[in-house]
Amino acid sequence: MRFNRILLSSSLIVVALVVQVTILGRLQLPGAVPDLVLLTVVALALVYGHVSGALIGFTAGLVADLAPPADHAAGLYALVLCLIGYAAGLVRPDTGRFRSAWGPMLTVVAAALSSTLLYAGVGALVGDTTARHVGLGGLLFTAALYDLLLAPFTVPLIMALARRAENDPMAVEANGGPPQGTDVSSGWLSGGTGLRIGSQRGGLRLRTARNRAGRAGRIKGVKGVKSVKKL
Repeated sequence: MRFNRILLSSSLIVVALVVQVTILGRLQLPGAVPDLVLLTVVALALVYGHVSGALIGFTAGLVADLAPPADHAAGLYALVLCLIGYAAGLVRPDTGRFRSAWGPMLTVVAAALSSTLLYAGVGALVGDTTARHVGLGGLLFTAALYDLLLAPFTVPLIMALARRAENDPMAVEANGGPPQGTDVSSGWLSGGTGLRIGSQRGGLRLRTARNRAGRAGRIKGVKGVKSVKKL
């Protein structure tokens, strides 16, 4: 992961976790709690891809596991968000942009349902029966509903910030090539720079041709003067 990705992802995860704990976790809503950390992971994975999405998801989940007032086994949410980030990154289009808002919204619903099921399933394996006491059906419905209502105010903004960070012309991949997977940055590097280089080359060719024509004209003029003097 490039430095701009790490910096932006870390900042967004910290902000999302603070808002999650201080505001969303105290709303006393029936059923589940709106999961801003999950939405942040999904939005970043939709821009960065499945590998970065898995790394971001694992980091965000581990921070959420260790941050108070966590009441579950450490590593549980890290595993869940790692899988969600990886799966959300696979949905990312090759062009880096969705044609409509249905793609991200359906991804959010699927992520909310999958994270709840994974959390309940893995929690049952380690002895956490919270989902069983609350009711899995109610958790699934309220988690999908709350995240879907919160998504239009968060996911587009996070995706726009991620794309803007990817538009850094100084950012390069580990292999030394131009940034891959972002239509904005790749278009800027290949299209914009190529056009400027092409225009400069064309201008140099045109000036060279004019200089040659001017020199030829001056040579012809000198030869004509010399011939007149001889006559």
